[in-house]
Amino acid sequence: MDIKQVIDYLSSYRGKKLKIMEVCGTHTSSIFKNGIRDLISSDIKLISGPGCPVCVTPASFIDRCVEYARREGHTLLTFGDMMKVPGSEGSLSEAKGRGDASIEIMYSPFEALEKAEKNREKIYVIAAVGFETTVPAYGLLLKEAESRGIKNLKLVTAMKTIVPALRWICENQEDIDGFICPGHVSVITGSVIYNELAEKYGKPFVVAGFEAEHILAALYRIIRQIEEGRGRTENLYTNAVKTGGNQKALEVTEEVFETGPAMWRGLGIIEDSGLYLKERFSEYDGGSRDLYRDMELPEGCRCGDVIVGKINPDQCPMFGKGCSPLRPFGPCMVSAEGACGIWYRNVN
Repeated sequence: MDIKQVIDYLSSYRGKKLKIMEVCGTHTSSIFKNGIRDLISSDIKLISGPGCPVCVTPASFIDRCVEYARREGHTLLTFGDMMKVPGSEGSLSEAKGRGDASIEIMYSPFEALEKAEKNREKIYVIAAVGFETTVPAYGLLLKEAESRGIKNLKLVTAMKTIVPALRWICENQEDIDGFICPGHVSVITGSVIYNELAEKYGKPFVVAGFEAEHILAALYRIIRQIEEGRGRTENLYTNAVKTGGNQKALEVTEEVFETGPAMWRGLGIIEDSGLYLKERFSEYDGGSRDLYRDMELPEGCRCGDVIVGKINPDQCPMFGKGCSPLRPFGPCMVSAEGACGIWYRNVN
C-alpha cells in the first residue's frame, strides 16, 4: 500500500471514534508541521503523551539544583531547556538572574569532565534529566570520571524510563486505543519493551520514525490492528530500531543505574520509573532519591491532564493567558518538546 492509499484510508475512516496517543514530543511537532490532523478522519483523535522529560521533572528537582548552585564552590551545569522549568521558588534562569547562583549551560555532559579536571577546587553538579535516550551518556561519563580519578563531580538525577509511565496510562486512561511509541527511546531500548504492554492491555504499540509518512503508516497499522481485534507491537522504524535495542547502551545503563520510584510532575509517583546511581557510584550522587512531593502543579495549571490526553493544551484555562513559552506557568509550556509549547507555536 502506497502513501496515497494510506491517506485515503485514514481520511475516509468512519468506524469507532478513536484516541491515539503519540508519546514523543518530536512526533507531536511533526504532526503539526505536516498537517496530519487535516489528512485524517475527524473520528481519529491524536493526543500528546508524557514523552517530554523536561515537562515531567518535579519542582523539587529544580529546588535541589538551585540549592547546589548557591553553595560556595559549586557550579551547576544544565542544558538550556531546563532553565525556565518552574521550581517552588522560581526557575534556574531566575536564580541565575538574581546573581547568587553559579549556573552554566552545557552542550554535552562530557564538558563536565574537562571542567572538573581543570578546576579541582570546585564541585560541578550536573542536572541530569532524560529518558533512556540520554541515560547511557551519563553512565559513560561516570565510568570515565571513575577511571580518571575525578571526584569533584556530582549528578542530581531526574532520569526516567518510559514503560512504567505507559503502564500507568493504560491503567488509568482506558479510553486510549493505541500508541505511537517514541522513536528515540526505542533506538536504545528496542521494540521488545512494548510487548508486555500490548499483550496485557490488548492495545497496539507501533514504533515509528518522525517523517509524515512514518506517522501516517503508524496510524494506519494501529487502526488496522484495532479493526482486526488485535493488540501487538509493530516496529515500522527498522532502519534505526532493532528488536533488542542497542546492547552496548543498555549494558552501560545496567552497570551504572538501578530503578526506583520517581515523581512525574502532573502524574505523581510511579514505581520503578526512576533511574538512580548504584552503590558503586554513590560518591557522585547529589541526592536524587528523596525528591518527592505532591503533584507540584500551580493552581489553575492542567498540565497533568494534558500529558495523559484528557484535554488538548488549548483547553487549559492558562493557555496563552498567563502561560506562554516566554513566561511558562506550567511545565508543559517550557520545552520545545512539551505539548503546550508545541501547540502554542502552532495554533496561535
